[in-house]
Amino acid sequence: MLASIAVFCGSSNGTDPAFLAAARAFGGLLARERIALVYGGGHVGLMGALADAALAAGGRVVGVIPRALWDREVGHGGLTELHVVETMHERKALMASLAEAFVALPGGLGTLEEIFEVWTWGQLGIHAKPCGFLDVNGYYAPLLAFLDGAVERGLVRREHRAMAVVDDDCETLLRRLAEYQPPRVAKWIGPDET
Repeated sequence: MLASIAVFCGSSNGTDPAFLAAARAFGGLLARERIALVYGGGHVGLMGALADAALAAGGRVVGVIPRALWDREVGHGGLTELHVVETMHERKALMASLAEAFVALPGGLGTLEEIFEVWTWGQLGIHAKPCGFLDVNGYYAPLLAFLDGAVERGLVRREHRAMAVVDDDCETLLRRLAEYQPPRVAKWIGPDET
């Protein structure tokens, strides 16, 4: 089983109550499975709900937050461990080093940027850690369909698209992340390949 998972998600709750329920459920599940939660260190939105649920269930919660956000009083003051860093780049690098897997819950631009960066690192062979999406109420379905189109148009290799572990159930997603095997394929396509 995984020892730690970095979770990326919204700093707001969104409009679908299922998002908040999923964040709470996932945080509680990580705690029950004794998997440390690594996240962005905030106390607001889905991030805060995720952390609070994990803490309430007795879990270990590690926050990584840039000083500018901490100074705006959006940081969580009750975490197991808190790292205040100077830049967003430092935040992402530290979160990546502390985690054995990555999961995107519903979120906005920051969430997408974070999960796509670590997915790209996996594609490039920088790490072999799984990247997952908790697809709450089909939130990520349009994005995944777009990526399927990128495969059809030859801009994403099928093996790299398949690296994303997607599920709408917290427990199933966690099991599939633990079973993940990275693909053995070169990133670069030669001139004679399609």
